[in-house]
Amino acid sequence: MDDGRATTTRGGENLLFLTDEQLRQGIEAMFFAYRGFTADPDRILSDMAYGRAHHRAIHFINRAPGTTVNNLLNILGVTKQSLNRVLRTLIEDGLVESRVGTSDKRERHLFLTEDGHALESRLSDAQRARMRTAFRDAGPEAVAGFRTVLEAMMDTEMHRTYQRLKESGA
Repeated sequence: MDDGRATTTRGGENLLFLTDEQLRQGIEAMFFAYRGFTADPDRILSDMAYGRAHHRAIHFINRAPGTTVNNLLNILGVTKQSLNRVLRTLIEDGLVESRVGTSDKRERHLFLTEDGHALESRLSDAQRARMRTAFRDAGPEAVAGFRTVLEAMMDTEMHRTYQRLKESGA
């Protein structure tokens, strides 16, 4: 509510003054939801001997074709060594193409190949189906609230990165 009063959910929980137990339940719900959210892609990736790092790289390369390795490092928050291992396998397996920058030859720009796009579609289709069902079941107010909570949990710099990606429309 905008008038400063505590908001109450269907279960009667006061949302402005959550107890440690209510917060623990929310944390556990996030853990289990993430497990469900990643289960389908994990099954697809395990057949290829890939993991979640490969999935995240494929997702964000698809989202921003031509992104630089440095930009991907910032988005993923992993070490250069870790990302290089992931990219090396994706490039060797013909899923990602690395092109030398035109203005700065030190930059490498990343693009999905046709096979990379096909894998990204399989992974995203599985997650979209799960999200679509959950969002439909929860309703529009819950979906808006969920997005608000997720954005509020982001660190400031990560929120800026998220906003830039959202605004790019890619």
